[in-house]
Amino acid sequence: MQIIGKSATSLERADPVTASASGRLTLAAQFLVAASVVLVAGMIIIGFWVTSEIEEGVTRNTAGSTALYMESIVAPQVQELAHTDRISPATRRKLDNILRETELGRRIVSFKIWKEGGLIAYSSRPSMIGKTFPVTPSLRGAWRGEVTAEFDSLIDEEDMLERGGGQPLLEMYSPIRERNTGRIIAVAEFYEIASALKENLFRANLRSWLVVAGVTLTMVTALWGIVLRGSRTIERQRAMLQGRVEELSTLLAQNEELRSRLQAASFRAAEINERYLRRLGADLHDGPAQSLALALLRLDALRPYFPANSSDGAEPSDIDIIHDALREAIREIRDICAGLTLAKLDEMSPLTILKQIVGAHENRTGTTVTLTVESTPKSLEMPLKIAVFRFVQEALNNAYRHAGGVDQKVACRFDGHDLELEVSDGGPGFATAKASSTDGGLGLIGLRERIESLGGSLSIETAPGDGTRLVMRCHAGNKRNDNKQAH
Repeated sequence: MQIIGKSATSLERADPVTASASGRLTLAAQFLVAASVVLVAGMIIIGFWVTSEIEEGVTRNTAGSTALYMESIVAPQVQELAHTDRISPATRRKLDNILRETELGRRIVSFKIWKEGGLIAYSSRPSMIGKTFPVTPSLRGAWRGEVTAEFDSLIDEEDMLERGGGQPLLEMYSPIRERNTGRIIAVAEFYEIASALKENLFRANLRSWLVVAGVTLTMVTALWGIVLRGSRTIERQRAMLQGRVEELSTLLAQNEELRSRLQAASFRAAEINERYLRRLGADLHDGPAQSLALALLRLDALRPYFPANSSDGAEPSDIDIIHDALREAIREIRDICAGLTLAKLDEMSPLTILKQIVGAHENRTGTTVTLTVESTPKSLEMPLKIAVFRFVQEALNNAYRHAGGVDQKVACRFDGHDLELEVSDGGPGFATAKASSTDGGLGLIGLRERIESLGGSLSIETAPGDGTRLVMRCHAGNKRNDNKQAH
């Protein structure tokens, strides 16, 4: 017997248990929250954009119409600014009269005429005339020929006096052009009281916000209604699936309990069967075998009373034939008893069992078996020990009987969970259909049923002229034998 590659390690497998919790909100509620956040944010952005556009448009239109009116009245009076930075006293009096006597002038709080570089050439507030201020973006745009306006945004340094009035003002810049050439010679800035404009803007902004809010609410309501129907359908289906899952879980638990009971019954049946075979072997050994041995002794004692064979000795005598038949019957009964009777497996480790089976087979057949043990369980339950014993014993007997004991090998592997035993030979092999035949006794059929009843499996790999390989696999990783032992 050759033992190759002996090692074992301890492995433990722990399946991770993961838990997941779904949200308490339904799909419709989740959509309502998400849609409300997104659409309200969109509503605010759109609302501010619309109101700013309305305010800019109204301000621009109002400024344009006012600027045209002012240019038609003021521009002819200040043409002298094309050649000078100062306005004559006569022109100043005309401008003062325009601001006092016209309807537009009564709405004008303040009026300035700018020259390049931020110089104030005229102002309705005489103290500002001749002062220079930084050029603002609106003033710069007017010098480019644009009519610009700012509503209630008096933040420039030169707006200090206008800010003190406390009224909403529309600040407008209008270019003044030379009559003959169209060249911009000055910029008129005037501050118009915009209380009516402010009220109109408030109403327009309010209407725009109400429209945007109404559209947003309608969209949320419509979409939520669609999602609500789908959510209710999903909830009903989820409840149905949950019920089915619970039913299946109950059935699986019941099936698992039945499987456990069946496997336990198979374990008990295997133990009972082995006890029965052990008792049958003992009865055969102590009964018929002893009787035949006694008959053989009595026959030897009676041999002198039988005449010797008078022939030339070519044929044995009758008493010799009877003597040989009795001896052969005793030998066969003892072989049967040896096959039926198991050793004390409960006291043996799996490795010891394999060594004993292989050694007994080598002694009985005079052949050699290569035993390769990579790893074995520390211990096995009794039914599994019996299954291992019977599998290796029967497989080696088949290898000797059908393959002449050529290249017999036994290999054992254990990964901490499953035990795998392999018995192979280098014989002629056979067609796999013969594996299901019952000729010659239980054979492979009995092995397969024994192993499968314990929750294992048996596979056969063979072909004519290619030898035979039998593999037994079974679960052997319980609390008592999860650890492996090195050999």
